Amino acid sequence: MTYEVPRKFPTTVVGSYPKLPPAKEALRRLRKGLASEEEVRPLFEEAIKGVVEDQLWAGIDIISDGEQTREDMVVYFAERVKGYMPGEWVKIFDNVYFRKPIIYDRVEWTRPLTVQDWLTATRYSKGRPVKGILTGPYTMVEWSFDLYYKDRYEAIIALAREIRKEIEALVEAGAKYIQVDEPALSTRPWREEAEIAGEALKILFNGIEAKKIVHICFGRVEEILPYILDYPVDQFDLEFKNSNFRLLPYLKEYGYNKELGYGVIDVHNTQVESVEEILRDIERLMNLGILPPEKVYVDPDCGLKRLPRDVARMKLRNMAEAARIAREQW
Repeated sequence: MTYEVPRKFPTTVVGSYPKLPPAKEALRRLRKGLASEEEVRPLFEEAIKGVVEDQLWAGIDIISDGEQTREDMVVYFAERVKGYMPGEWVKIFDNVYFRKPIIYDRVEWTRPLTVQDWLTATRYSKGRPVKGILTGPYTMVEWSFDLYYKDRYEAIIALAREIRKEIEALVEAGAKYIQVDEPALSTRPWREEAEIAGEALKILFNGIEAKKIVHICFGRVEEILPYILDYPVDQFDLEFKNSNFRLLPYLKEYGYNKELGYGVIDVHNTQVESVEEILRDIERLMNLGILPPEKVYVDPDCGLKRLPRDVARMKLRNMAEAARIAREQW
């Protein structure tokens, strides 16, 4: 079964989704040492199936596995890449903590980390493409303690070479969309930082036959925008809704012309955006006159994992309906 992604305003997701009960139970068992990853795999597969069904119900065109096996976007990979060890608990914001991992030796990719989840989601997607989604090397290093490499640059490049192997594994499995998440980049919006991340992305994406996407959210994206537009990617996926679309004028100022993942859903707010509200927000972008609808992918600002499941479902449903109406208007 194949699915034709709409030519104009295709809808997608950034990646994460609220943890479904089977995934919560699987993660609980893993945390307590009550089961192995192999033993809880059926629970994760059940959760991924539920995530895919939610996205299909909502009408999303390019979907994800919901990152049901990942408790944290950095720790998940750190626990599975050789050269890392667990660190101490560190506060992120409010009452949210994560166990910041430590690089203590040369990093090394030893086996596929996300391919099994991608294959599971694809099995239930009814032909709709599933993104392969990875945490990028810049964010992995920025959100880790490094006790091995001589500086951040060396660590980032080393990780890029290893993460590249995961991208190759996803493409070999059949992934046509590869997204690298680099949220940390917007927290250090300086040319030299953008150049380091750009070098890493060249290692990740050179010669890769798939749609190449980088997701950056929150922070001071407008300050780093002029330094990233020549990255070797097809699309930037950016947050707009939560910051009241303050980034829009900068797109015009800097002559943005790549594909755009256009965030129109606030993932930090449980209020469900109406179809009419989302349509107005799409109109904001179209009124700039800088991108045709064929280059605009409609999606949430970021992952949906902190929302209640019923709220996430309705946000996606309204977003897909707004995109359908937008296709008729532009």
